[in-house]
Amino acid sequence: MAKLYFRHGTMDSAKTLNLLAVAHNYKSQGKRVVLMKPRLDDRFGSSAIASRAGLEAPADVLLDAETRLDPADFAQVDCVLVDEAQFLTPELIEQLRELTLRPGLPVICYGLRTDFRTRLFAGSMRLMELADSIEEVKVTCQFCNRKAIYNLRLVNGRGTLSGAQIELGANERYAPVCCACYDREVGLDNAAGPATAQAAATAP
Repeated sequence: MAKLYFRHGTMDSAKTLNLLAVAHNYKSQGKRVVLMKPRLDDRFGSSAIASRAGLEAPADVLLDAETRLDPADFAQVDCVLVDEAQFLTPELIEQLRELTLRPGLPVICYGLRTDFRTRLFAGSMRLMELADSIEEVKVTCQFCNRKAIYNLRLVNGRGTLSGAQIELGANERYAPVCCACYDREVGLDNAAGPATAQAAATAP
């Protein structure tokens, strides 16, 4: 049986670069790959899947809550690659799972695991529940040499816990950080740690 993969990492961990490299490898072997991304991700244009390294490719399918994936449309496809999968609905993740069964092709999803408050995105949560393979794409913290595990949201260069869960942005807006640096930058008590981020953000 083909597998559903979830390759997650913080901001700036080269997830999209990895996706584009996998797409290139399939295409260089004469195989057909379908590239997908959420319609709401228009940071680099309405249909572009772009890496900060400067590489990009057009998305074949733009996904939103109304999207219905017909397995018959993928009969001649060798692989599906999905960028920014954290923004997908759980129902769309389930449709991607179905493609691994019928017609039976690998589906590789790339995305963030958690938001700037260290909470799972809905799409990421469903992937953690359904994926056959969960792999971490690693990068170091922006402020030290430890591994980054959280996404720090920045406002005027300072960490924040305020705002909507989804606010698109790049390096000027987000930074990959370790737990200790996250605590420091958002002003949490180190003894309490990032588990209190949600409470701190919603306190009166």
